[in-house]
Amino acid sequence: MLRVVVLISGAGTNLRALLEAADEPDYPARVVAVGADVEADGLAFAEERGIPGFVVPLGAFPDRDAWGAELLAQVRAWSPDLTVLSGFMRLVPPVVVDALAPALLNTHPAYLPEFPGAHGVRDALAAGVTQTGASVIVVDSGVDTGPVLVQERVPVLPGDTESTLHERIKPVERRLLIDVVRRIADGSLQLPEPRPAAAPER
Repeated sequence: MLRVVVLISGAGTNLRALLEAADEPDYPARVVAVGADVEADGLAFAEERGIPGFVVPLGAFPDRDAWGAELLAQVRAWSPDLTVLSGFMRLVPPVVVDALAPALLNTHPAYLPEFPGAHGVRDALAAGVTQTGASVIVVDSGVDTGPVLVQERVPVLPGDTESTLHERIKPVERRLLIDVVRRIADGSLQLPEPRPAAAPER
């Protein structure tokens, strides 16, 4: 049984879908703990199932490195086989990536490498494209630059707003995440090593 730790920052809709999938007796993974960087609403989904939760707020530490070290310690305490960033709205420091990747995944509401970053849905609309998508990737030390495990296109419809488009992407994102975790657990999907992030241009 694959042991999964999920990190969130908000409502935890992807987390909820993964927990519901894991309720099925034939699903080969279990969420063993849920962490957050704030008192996220999604922690309630774990609490309802008796799954432990933890919060590691960035503001409680002198710098990102110290925060990252504590976040890593909290994750490692649960001996996960896989860690999933699911709506986790902070870049994890290199100490976390180096320790957990490639068994460190992230979901993203765009068809990477298109529209990386925190505003992928908004950026797709601003670009005037007719389709965007959802992706599940291995986290590396860049911003949404890790190897893509699975992705799927989602059409952009006339009159779409950021909200309506995001609401259509979310179910695809959830389905892809559930499928990726299942395939990693049953051995049908092998995790690639993440690429080193490109050095910033001077």
